Amino acid sequence: MNQFKNLIVLSPLVYAVHHFEEHVIFNFIEWKLKYFYHSAAALSTEAILSILICILVIFTLLHLVKNNRASAYIILYILFTIQVVNALFHIFFSFYYSDFSPGTITAVLFYLPVNFFIVRAAFKEGWLKSYLEYAVIAFLGTITFALFEIYGPIVIALSMVASFIYFIWASNKLT
Repeated sequence: MNQFKNLIVLSPLVYAVHHFEEHVIFNFIEWKLKYFYHSAAALSTEAILSILICILVIFTLLHLVKNNRASAYIILYILFTIQVVNALFHIFFSFYYSDFSPGTITAVLFYLPVNFFIVRAAFKEGWLKSYLEYAVIAFLGTITFALFEIYGPIVIALSMVASFIYFIWASNKLT
């Protein structure tokens, strides 16, 4: 279970549990609108949930079939964008506003540990060769998250198109 290909399969499940905390147990949208003047989601939370789980499943299957560094990079980018940065968002703004941000519990208990094990497996199995590679992925994920918060769902579409273009190009370049 500690292999990269096995661990990445957990990501859609962990995302669904996180969404359940945010929108079923608590009301994240109400909390977010209390502190931020707009919600980036031009789509319903259910639509965003469906889209992101589909993206996670599609790219997880792509990696399971192709099993190359390009697909591993894309998985790590997606996970950093929608799970790691999201966890840091919840934690930071809970402290910043001294008000619990719905989603913080699963972010701390699931997102960060699961992603730690995924990244550790990526290094052990050679999908990541240096910390600089992961730093670039983390930077791109952080920028994508911020752009999504500003511009909304169009950023998801653009980043997925860019990911597929990158995959096609890099599949022949990376060894």
